[in-house]
Amino acid sequence: MKRRSLLNSGDDDLDPTAGLVNLFDVAMVFAVALMVALVNYLSLGDLLSGDDITLVKNPGTPQMEIVSRKDGELVRYQASQSDASDQAAQGERVGTAFRLPSGEIIYVPD
Repeated sequence: MKRRSLLNSGDDDLDPTAGLVNLFDVAMVFAVALMVALVNYLSLGDLLSGDDITLVKNPGTPQMEIVSRKDGELVRYQASQSDASDQAAQGERVGTAFRLPSGEIIYVPD
């Protein structure tokens, strides 16, 4: 009889796993907060909205990529050196651009 009363005492202070439940809840809240902060930091909220957007990844590098969304459709464009040389051979010169010491760029038509 004494043994049965120890097992069914209803005393939660003796349960070593009682604190783990609270730690799991804290970890879940922390994970959700971390994901929200990451989306906010990377400005990915625009991707989740319904607006039309254009993103430029790695600007000025050979790995530059342009991602745009118009009417819910995503379009990705990756420029390569062969595309640039082919298009330059087909085009014609229309002017010259000059960078001033102040950083401004002036376009002068031919």
